Amino acid sequence: MIEEKFSTALILVAIAGISDGVDGFLARHFRWQSRLGTILDPLADKFLLVATFTTLTYMQLLPLWLLLLVFGRDLLIVCGALIYHFKFGEYELSPLWSSKINTVFQIALVLLVILQQELLPQVATWSTTLIWLVVASVIISGSEYIVVWGTSAWRQMKKSS
Repeated sequence: MIEEKFSTALILVAIAGISDGVDGFLARHFRWQSRLGTILDPLADKFLLVATFTTLTYMQLLPLWLLLLVFGRDLLIVCGALIYHFKFGEYELSPLWSSKINTVFQIALVLLVILQQELLPQVATWSTTLIWLVVASVIISGSEYIVVWGTSAWRQMKKSS
């Protein structure tokens, strides 16, 4: 993207997004799930999205505040998971629907911003709409993780006392 090869970037990001969806479907449908997979799959999603959001922000195609909001939510989730793990032990990693929707909105935004650069510069209003959908889904999913994990931690503390 930095070299402004947006067609190539669009194809690579689209392949990554589609393959992630297919991978998730196959894992659920055929029960090809493992503890390692439940950790690595969301990490791979996050690495892709953080890298693309950071690059698009560096190129001034996305606002810095959006990158910080998205990164802040992910940091909150990772820190919460680590604290929970060290305080209460192993936990079930199950992504929330709000988080999956957030990921879809983030991938769609990245694809649209890349697409805008080469093919559709007139869709700027769509990217503005997607930015606000990402903001809303970041807030909703981040809040839901706090509630779900906070409730679980509260139950664990209550159980141990």
